[in-house]
Amino acid sequence: MCGRFALTASPEQLLELFGLLKVEDFPMRFNIAPTQPILIIVASERAEPGSNLPDRQAMLVRWGFTPGWVKDPRSFPLLINARAETVAEKAAFRAAMRHRRILVPASGFYEWHRPPKGSGEASQAYWVRPKKGGILAFAGLMETWSSADGSEVDTAAVLTTGANKTIRHIHDRMPVVIPPEEFSRWLDCRTQEPRDVADLLAPPPEDYFEAVPVSDKVNKVANSGPDLQDEVAPIASILAKRPPAEREKEDGQLTLF
Repeated sequence: MCGRFALTASPEQLLELFGLLKVEDFPMRFNIAPTQPILIIVASERAEPGSNLPDRQAMLVRWGFTPGWVKDPRSFPLLINARAETVAEKAAFRAAMRHRRILVPASGFYEWHRPPKGSGEASQAYWVRPKKGGILAFAGLMETWSSADGSEVDTAAVLTTGANKTIRHIHDRMPVVIPPEEFSRWLDCRTQEPRDVADLLAPPPEDYFEAVPVSDKVNKVANSGPDLQDEVAPIASILAKRPPAEREKEDGQLTLF
């Protein structure tokens, strides 16, 4: 899944990568969480023939997808992710997959390795980033929810797929990444139906990402500084070096030796 990510790119970098005319200035964000505003890229109304105006624009939406047919969002589950394997058939996402595909700029995402209960292992947070650095684009969907009083809220979800070998030891899911050369095809909901872009809903190459162990400070949304991405020694290796009595206290398990 994708439950936290970061975007630390400058507006100039976004303008260049996504071919935008303008993007509002915004602070670096190191711990973006569900329900918060996120930056997305959408296909705008195409410019007149011969015009040099770009056909993409940036906007802010709420991270947490709400289908248009929902009457009361407070009683509806928070949909931050959509499974790529079923997104074209699910009632919640079917219309958006056909008509409102988006890109979600990111510098990387956080994932947690959560071992089975009773295993004695500790959870470990990872900062997952492109090996070569730079900005990436998650595949996403957008929906505008309208209330009875006429107010509107733009919402979005990030698509996920089965993890590749680089991430599988941490979690079995990961975000779908759209490469720059496919931005136009993914955003083109006029001529490209879901079946035409299904080939894009695959894990990135094995060497695309690297996973850096980080501290559990990222667990708290209130923590939002660059130190969240500082590499730490994995918890498992630290515990392994401790005397047996300390390890028992740490994991709550008794030892027979």
